[in-house]
Amino acid sequence: MTDLNLETVHGEPSLCISNDCVTAWMTLRGNHIAPITFHLEATDISPYSLAPWASGEHSNIDAILDVLRGDFWCLPFGEHSDGPTHGKSASEKWAPVDITPTSAHLRLRFNTDTAQIDKVISVREGQRALFQEFTMSGLEGEFSYGTHPILDLSTYPAGAARISSGPLRWASVVTGIFSDPALGEHQILTPGAPFDDLASIPTLNGGAADMSRYPTASKHEDLVMLTQVGDNRALAWTAVSVPGFAWLALKNVHDFPSTLLWLSNGGRTQIPWDGKHVGRLGVEDVCSYFHRGLEESRKNHLSHLGIATTRNFDAHVKTTLRTVQAVIQTPQDFGLIASVETPREGHIRIINEHGLHAEAQIDWQFVMP
Repeated sequence: MTDLNLETVHGEPSLCISNDCVTAWMTLRGNHIAPITFHLEATDISPYSLAPWASGEHSNIDAILDVLRGDFWCLPFGEHSDGPTHGKSASEKWAPVDITPTSAHLRLRFNTDTAQIDKVISVREGQRALFQEFTMSGLEGEFSYGTHPILDLSTYPAGAARISSGPLRWASVVTGIFSDPALGEHQILTPGAPFDDLASIPTLNGGAADMSRYPTASKHEDLVMLTQVGDNRALAWTAVSVPGFAWLALKNVHDFPSTLLWLSNGGRTQIPWDGKHVGRLGVEDVCSYFHRGLEESRKNHLSHLGIATTRNFDAHVKTTLRTVQAVIQTPQDFGLIASVETPREGHIRIINEHGLHAEAQIDWQFVMP
């Protein structure tokens, strides 16, 4: 293992992995990954969010909010009665196991003698992608889990980012109140409303909002859940296209049945948000019932649809889950991504709504069973 060589980034001690295509910083506390810089042909881009406050700026806030940035692993996903929101994995300090210039293996132990998470984050030569592997061992019972990448689209004009995914078999606005007016929060989407197109989601005023275009013009805080067509052999994707590049999240449907889109556009005014968390987009691949927490996820509200909201972990069996988050360079006017293809091993092709395509080297097989 090389020396850690920690540097303070956005107020938090962080380590770095990098290669010719990607430079990624990650905290030890909560292991939040950002900034992540992708080196394009003519410029560098850093699409992941750093909260508009630095670590230590606010006292008496939860650790997850103090560190908040980029992507982090959540187990369990959401609130639960036995620990912090999104689990200790998003709040407590991870121990380095093996750090190299291009990979970081970290470990987090639970409050038992045996249960632990091993997390390996890596980059690969010639690929603008971040590869993550999560291995749970000694863990017993039904748990929700998920990734939590947050993109910062605040520098783009309203509607400049185009959001899309693979074909949907079910989609809904989060049930119940997501943004509480008593806390100075504001939402615009109708709680529990089903939809089949991101371009037309029911709103509280009786209309419909086009959430395939982001940021929105109004300030709000909303959450929707998407479940794509496919079985455990299916490669699923969610894409965010902006002028010059497209960001992709790749997964297999069996391990991550659903995706949450957290539309955080200044709709929270309490500390630490102060209405400044604008143009942020969470693209969270999950096995969970929205963000409603472990207890609600264990109720299997979507079992009648065949959509899992927890997974059964066996303490005697290691369970490994994998994701890829990548960037593909595109023309400035590429626009909405209509489909994603795998023309051959190690290559991804994206096709826009006009049939034009862009291709990049990405080991998509990494996420497949």
